[in-house]
Amino acid sequence: MKASFSIASVLVLTLLITTGVFAQQVPNPRVSPTMISSITVDDTYIRVVHGSPRKNDREIFGGLVPFDRVWRTGADEATEITLTGDVDFGGVSVPAGHYALFTIPGENEWTVILNRGLGQWGAFRYNEELDVTRITVPVEQLDEVWEAFRIQLENVEGVVHMTLRWDRTGIRVPITPQ
Repeated sequence: MKASFSIASVLVLTLLITTGVFAQQVPNPRVSPTMISSITVDDTYIRVVHGSPRKNDREIFGGLVPFDRVWRTGADEATEITLTGDVDFGGVSVPAGHYALFTIPGENEWTVILNRGLGQWGAFRYNEELDVTRITVPVEQLDEVWEAFRIQLENVEGVVHMTLRWDRTGIRVPITPQ
């Protein structure tokens, strides 16, 4: 009886120590809150999931987020967009699907990219060969400061306006279900 108690004790103790060690080796990398924006127009459901970083008195575009470089379009994992129907995405026909949403911010215009490379942390493994489309949109200078980065979807007479805002910068992408 003593031998079986000792073996059981050692096994339980080993399990507890091992679990504690592994728990400490797997950090929670999420820093920013996850935001979800969704809308249904006609029979097409559109959902955008993104990390929402904060300005925190930093220079955002041209500073924290460099101009003319691919950006994950938020924080943490690359932003993802789901389209349950075919759409016109800023003038380009895009089939229904689940895509990573990247951008290349510029001072006067941004390139907005839909990419098949899902499940990425940041834009470190971004692969241009997986792009489904790239469009350019003008930058809007906002009157107010947006502390938190936000992507919002709004139905304006059957056209979804996907707006991205942070600091005093905004862009708008029209998405029309086909």
